[in-house]
Amino acid sequence: MNNNSGYDESCMDDGAWDSLFKMAENAEYESDFEGQVASGYDMPVCDNVAFQENEPKKNKSYRTPEEALKVLFGYEAFRPGQKEVIDNILSGRDVFAVMPTGAGKSVCYQIPAMLLPGITIVISPLISLMQDQVKALNEAGIPAAFINSSLSENMFYETVNRARQGVYKIIYVAPERLVTDSFLELAQNIRISMLTVDEAHCISEWGHDFRPEYRRIRPIINEIGKAPVIALTATATPKVRMDIQKNLGMQDAQEFKSSFNRPNLYYEVRSKTNNIDRDIIKFIKANPGKSGIIYCLSRKKVEELAEVLQANGINARAYHAGMDSATRTANQDGFLKEDIDVIVATIAFGMGIDKPDVRFVIHYDIPKSLEGYYQETGRAGRDGGEGQCITFYSNKDLQKLEKFMQGKPVAEQEIGKQLLLETAAYAESSICRIVFFTFF
Repeated sequence: MNNNSGYDESCMDDGAWDSLFKMAENAEYESDFEGQVASGYDMPVCDNVAFQENEPKKNKSYRTPEEALKVLFGYEAFRPGQKEVIDNILSGRDVFAVMPTGAGKSVCYQIPAMLLPGITIVISPLISLMQDQVKALNEAGIPAAFINSSLSENMFYETVNRARQGVYKIIYVAPERLVTDSFLELAQNIRISMLTVDEAHCISEWGHDFRPEYRRIRPIINEIGKAPVIALTATATPKVRMDIQKNLGMQDAQEFKSSFNRPNLYYEVRSKTNNIDRDIIKFIKANPGKSGIIYCLSRKKVEELAEVLQANGINARAYHAGMDSATRTANQDGFLKEDIDVIVATIAFGMGIDKPDVRFVIHYDIPKSLEGYYQETGRAGRDGGEGQCITFYSNKDLQKLEKFMQGKPVAEQEIGKQLLLETAAYAESSICRIVFFTFF
């Protein structure tokens, strides 16, 4: 079932999932899609069969990556860096690519997936991110599916059977599902064109979204068999890059690193005073009708600030992992459809959100790491238009974050303190702040 965090932390243990896989092997192939929707299934159930509503393009033969890009996504040319990554993947090499938010990382594996025989497995950390990607691919006529704890039992059977029949070209899987014995059995009995590790920074303790489950990926890859491995991330310091390559066994991989200088983004750090709410209201009213995201560290502050903005005539809504799923989804969709101007959120919001015209990103509190900060601010100006990235900073915020780390393992505290020192150096610097991101 879906949990509040969006991570795949199913209440079913590995044994339960193993049983489901074994039952799926013997399940008779039949479907009643209209009946499933009518019975009240939510979006995930629809996503894994939605490609039937469009013309599947998996069997079409593409002569070049450019032809596939044009037919599948409607683009005339690749963005900088994409073609080089794709060519290396098609040649069978392992590839490690660090590309900033908005650079089009997904296309780097989606195009090869349609050119190569077999199924591409994509390891992805967030349920919502998988759902959005699969929905977009299905709408483009590309047969794709996901395997995570949001699937109903019937839809799970359906997905496994279709995977065995070679129906899909791309399957997204949560790391928790990847390490089950039964998924390994499935993977060993289908033709895999490549394995893609999305948001690869999650494998590193120095990364801003460390996920212990990612450390178990390499042993599973070894058991699945020989297939090219692709690791992708939007932000990675030299320490994180080394950690990723070491833990994925990719020291010999072709490495690509795009420029992190996005000249359309303006970075500013302001002193955080007791008038911060008034300052934010003033800024938003000076930019009427523009889309923006405001990040806060706590859920309580998210809700308080959203109410303050609404009381001052600003079309704003809250978003955090503690809200019920229906409200979160409604607020997110309202923002994407431009029915809502401003989203006030924790960092639970934004990964995989494809809204090109976000004009400002404000950090109410100092972020816990520069990597996370760069990825969050990178959601502004993805259409090439101007984006303002404003952070409010006070030394009290640093003290608060250090206090939060108390009680955690010593090693984790040391890493956290180092990341905070880097953030403080950024906030207190007198040089052009974009220079800090060139070290990525």
